[in-house]
Amino acid sequence: MQDSKVRSRLKAQLTRFTAQLTGPLSKPLQKFVGQMLFGIQASQGLQLSNIARSLQENIPLIKTEDRLSRNLQTPKLEPALCTALLEFGSRRLSSDTVLCLDLSDVAKPHAREMEFLDWVWDGSEGEKQRGYWLCSVVGAEMRRAELTPLYQRLFSMRAKDFLSENDELLSAIDHVRAHTRGRGIWAVDRGGDRRNLLEPLLERGERFVIRARGDRTVFDRRCHWGELHQLGARCRLRHQARVVRIEDGKEKVYTLRYGAEPFFLRGRREELLLVVVAGWGKEPMLLMTNLKGVRDSQSLWRVVEMYLTRWKIEETFRFIKQSYRLEEIRVLRYQRLKNLIVLATAAACFATTFLGQSLKLRVLCEKVLIISQRFFGIPPFQFYALADGIRRLLWRAGPPSAPVEPPNSTQLDLLLTWGT
Repeated sequence: MQDSKVRSRLKAQLTRFTAQLTGPLSKPLQKFVGQMLFGIQASQGLQLSNIARSLQENIPLIKTEDRLSRNLQTPKLEPALCTALLEFGSRRLSSDTVLCLDLSDVAKPHAREMEFLDWVWDGSEGEKQRGYWLCSVVGAEMRRAELTPLYQRLFSMRAKDFLSENDELLSAIDHVRAHTRGRGIWAVDRGGDRRNLLEPLLERGERFVIRARGDRTVFDRRCHWGELHQLGARCRLRHQARVVRIEDGKEKVYTLRYGAEPFFLRGRREELLLVVVAGWGKEPMLLMTNLKGVRDSQSLWRVVEMYLTRWKIEETFRFIKQSYRLEEIRVLRYQRLKNLIVLATAAACFATTFLGQSLKLRVLCEKVLIISQRFFGIPPFQFYALADGIRRLLWRAGPPSAPVEPPNSTQLDLLLTWGT
């Protein structure tokens, strides 16, 4: 009985979330998005056949699958959902939220007929594979567990509308900044210090913390030029901190030393700061930032924390790829691929963000975690278990409700009131 109550409330919240995302779309597309989000959560995957099965329609399965495939070809679906996700997620961001920009991949090593199939670097296998690129932005709070998927777009360098990798990254930045209006601090891994990305960030007035490769030529405070790694080697590491990192299920303590040196880019007047951190590996970690007021050990460590927060985001990328099995995607057309990816992002946003936005929804979230039936408890990154719990509740739960206008606060309180 308790499971049925949780199931009905979870379906109600999924319907409400769908209504928030699909306001500008036509009624048929609103219904389609609601069915897709329900099916992705219920099947925990992106295969149209499994999504169609979860809908349990009283028509031949192939008819349901054909309708989903036909609607999935709609060109305006991706931009409409991207905008809606940004509008929803941006309301949760503060001025110090870390905006993690990342390039990853969807590997399809055995595919041959998928449209605009590209070559990508598969980091898990350490080799080139057939597949597609993903450009993603996730917001994270430094000392809290909140994560907000904001943007995810699939692209291929062989597609007709592709311009460049830099253009994809800048497009992601511009889409996000149009909604954040200066809130948030960008955190980018190696490669983010490329001139075609770094200078536009400066020109747009965006704040950032970027891990540098060390081979960029810069000027120090005495107008002597040299490479960043040479400037880092001269930096005095006056401060120290101890951090604990979980590796292979065990805690490992690192003692880090860190310091900073100002520098200038060739041809620009902005003073930037190089933060040098030793203790992670053989070579010091070099972080470049344009944050103001970074002077003492506490403010310097805050810069380091911002970059370390980005490592937490990598688990979010893995969660989306693994829990919704992105690499089992099987549609052939490029537009359908792009639409499926943004639908998967919306499904992840429901699990990681929407269910935790209020106290009563957090209660619902905790009940779903219990239903996930994990044998060894809930891990620190609980979204895997949460996705499992949602799947257990929604699979065979019956078709989703049609999206409706979000209820007012009084109706919502009644909807979420728990019976005994």
